Amino acid sequence: MSDDLLFESALSLRERVVSKQISASELTGLFLDRIAKTDATYRAFLLVDRDSALAQARAIDGAIVRGDDVGPLAGVPVAIKDQIVTRGLRTTCASRMLEGFVPPYDATVVDRLRRAGAIIIGKTNQDEFAMGSSTENSAYGPTRNPWDPNRVPGGSSGGSAVAVALRQVPLALGTDTGGSIRQPASLCGVVGLKPTYGRVSRFGAVAFASSLDQIGPFANTVPDTAAIMNVIAGHDPNDSTCVPAAVPDYLSGLDGGIAGIKVGVPREYFVPGMTAGVESAIQAGIDRLRAAGAELVEISLPHTDYCVATYYIIATAEASSNLARYDGVRYGYRAKEPKDLYDMYSRSRDEGFGSEVKRRIMLGTYVLSSGYYDAYYRKAQQVRTLIRQDFDAAFQKVDVIACPVSPVTAFKLGEMVEDPLQMYLMDILTISCNLAGLPGISVPCGFSDNLPVGLQLLAKPLGETVLLRTARAHEMAYPDSARRAG
Repeated sequence: MSDDLLFESALSLRERVVSKQISASELTGLFLDRIAKTDATYRAFLLVDRDSALAQARAIDGAIVRGDDVGPLAGVPVAIKDQIVTRGLRTTCASRMLEGFVPPYDATVVDRLRRAGAIIIGKTNQDEFAMGSSTENSAYGPTRNPWDPNRVPGGSSGGSAVAVALRQVPLALGTDTGGSIRQPASLCGVVGLKPTYGRVSRFGAVAFASSLDQIGPFANTVPDTAAIMNVIAGHDPNDSTCVPAAVPDYLSGLDGGIAGIKVGVPREYFVPGMTAGVESAIQAGIDRLRAAGAELVEISLPHTDYCVATYYIIATAEASSNLARYDGVRYGYRAKEPKDLYDMYSRSRDEGFGSEVKRRIMLGTYVLSSGYYDAYYRKAQQVRTLIRQDFDAAFQKVDVIACPVSPVTAFKLGEMVEDPLQMYLMDILTISCNLAGLPGISVPCGFSDNLPVGLQLLAKPLGETVLLRTARAHEMAYPDSARRAG
């Protein structure tokens, strides 16, 4: 069986399985072997569930023999970020606080993947509780970039991005609170989609910042991204923030072209400090959209300069509230032999959380405290409204916005660990999408010093159809789309 199968699209692999060119068991074994050969170096996975994956694959093979409907992702291995709960499969959020936690239920997205015939192959590494931009904050060690193992893959969903880039799996899920899907997708050279807030159920995603968190997919092609969105999108009564709107067929019309589409280019997104190589790659990507028939329109998003401060007030405040539940009492890590109740609380949280999580809890607790709530949290929510209004005005003029994902390519491991403020500024081009609840996607658009660069496309809420069609038009015109990592 040829390793070339590893580099086929998820849709192609599914067709091979259902047409009996290859069994789901053989295909799953091929990807499991790929993980075994590569993951000691790159550490994309925290857990690989080999026995269960092969059992799932055998069940798919049996269903095909019987002539049963096996679903749109039949036999396709999928990796799940460790932020998303999986029944019977350890879920730690890459934290000592949840070490050994085995959920009794599946997240809605995982349940939908299983029903679609996908093979859940394992859990991927991440920044602890999704707090970080480099996947260096994991309690279980960093993940490494697939193009240069001395560099970061981005974060917080770095493990999922690396798993897809290395062809350890065709598809993976991540979460995006301030760029945690799009940024690692850019730095690893894959496609990463952050859906509209509420388009995909968050039920079963361990909360970081509840008004910002969103689950979304990684893939190597835009059609594969559309295919998994067809499965995971849609209303869920278990998530009160999930939008009760019908889900279109994202694959339908994907290759329809973008003639007449208006693409906005925001002047504020070409920031000081952006490297020349990144700017050149982004400009080449925008030029491809124009060559494909899009009309370019210069736009302004005037409150962009306030996005980082606004985000790091709102996100840390919500994190402080959400992580208060980890107290050593009900579940999670508990300090050994505490002297009294206070000692148990303080030591459990001190020993269970890593330094970045502690930093954000303290920041969030401060901005929510008496005397500071109005000065910080309330003001940040007001500015968030202004940011959303900037996008509302822009989308009166354009259909899609095109801009960079990150001002730089993947930086070296350890380079920013001691400078959290500089690390936070890496999110400057991605966080406004979350603050405004928009869908956003990163698609490969070039290289700088042999490291990948991603083009970010944004659309108005529930605008995934035009977003994916525009991304597909760029993908079709991109000459290096077959270039491989690892």
